Amino acid sequence: MATPRITSLRRYRRRPRRPAMLMAGFLGGYCAGHLAAALRRARLSARDKRKTVRDLDGRRIVHSASDAILSIDENSAVLMANPAAAAMFATSVAAMQGAPLARYIQPPSAAARTPLDYFAAGSGRAGRRATDYAVTGIRANGHLFPIEGSISSVQHDGREIYTVILRDVSERHLVQQTLARSHDQLRQLSSALQTIREEERTHIARELHDDLGQLLASLRMDLTLLGRTDPLPAPSARLIQGMEANLLTAITSLRRIAANLRPRALDEGGLYFALQGLRDDFVERHGIACTLLADESELRLDDAASTAIFRIVQEALTNVARHAQAANVVLNLFRTDHDLMVSIRDDGRGIRAEDMDKAQSLGLVGMRERVWNMGGEISISSAADGGDAPGTRIDIALPVAKHLV
Repeated sequence: MATPRITSLRRYRRRPRRPAMLMAGFLGGYCAGHLAAALRRARLSARDKRKTVRDLDGRRIVHSASDAILSIDENSAVLMANPAAAAMFATSVAAMQGAPLARYIQPPSAAARTPLDYFAAGSGRAGRRATDYAVTGIRANGHLFPIEGSISSVQHDGREIYTVILRDVSERHLVQQTLARSHDQLRQLSSALQTIREEERTHIARELHDDLGQLLASLRMDLTLLGRTDPLPAPSARLIQGMEANLLTAITSLRRIAANLRPRALDEGGLYFALQGLRDDFVERHGIACTLLADESELRLDDAASTAIFRIVQEALTNVARHAQAANVVLNLFRTDHDLMVSIRDDGRGIRAEDMDKAQSLGLVGMRERVWNMGGEISISSAADGGDAPGTRIDIALPVAKHLV
């Protein structure tokens, strides 16, 4: 039997590829490369389309925006303006493009160059948002009008491009001016009413004191003389004593009413003695300790200022008696330069901030109006609203240089 031949392994080594095989590999690589390039081009084309769509959407949004939108370069030249901006400045979009910003927004100074110079920090904020600035616009006919605007910047092709959003606030300014005029008129009306009220109080107090007071005093004297008649029946004597007691009560009430209307001490002795009388009456009627810290020489003021300060202190003490549930009150009045400082403190339960603004708090409203009419300032702090000291403290600063006598 023949022995099988063992073929050498050398015969099974890799043989060189034939030309057909090489051509097939080349075509495969070529097609794969073209396919990858086509895929890259497709992705780039899709990305460009998306970018184009975004740009078109952005331009469409800017074009249809109701606010005026400007695109400005670093040299304050208008690169783009939407139709709302053209309408605001009474011109056309084509006329605005390439024009200097100073043609449409009044520069704050002659040194303004960049857009940030027109919207510089501290140049006056409109107040609605932290990014809003108040500037002045210039229409094509030269008419000036108020604008509220905001500005932001982006880098584009190595340049700083600024986007400005503007709103015409002419109507708002007109409303604010109307409200300010109305507020001033109300202040003047309030001041006039207070003056008329004081004049009427003074007139009524004098009528009560001079006419009715003297009449009651005369009746009391007649009753006293009648009571000395001898002999006088016992029933008549008791009747006269009762009438005299009633007359004394009427005279006391009349004096109190007249003093509340217009204290005579305010006319005869001045503010210091009027405050002393007010303090004594307050302690007697309400049983609340009251300390007056003041110097007579510092309270020599004209009638208008003396009356206003007296009424402020009187209203404060009335509020303490009605609401504070206090045991002690301190009144401190002193001069610093040309201002009179008035401090009223109590150790009561305090007053909350929401109670100060109630429509029923007419006493506090009257105090504020008197202070503001004199050009002063008033602050009210309370333990009920997080104050440091117990009770309520009223601090008032009044300019009295023109009220000195």
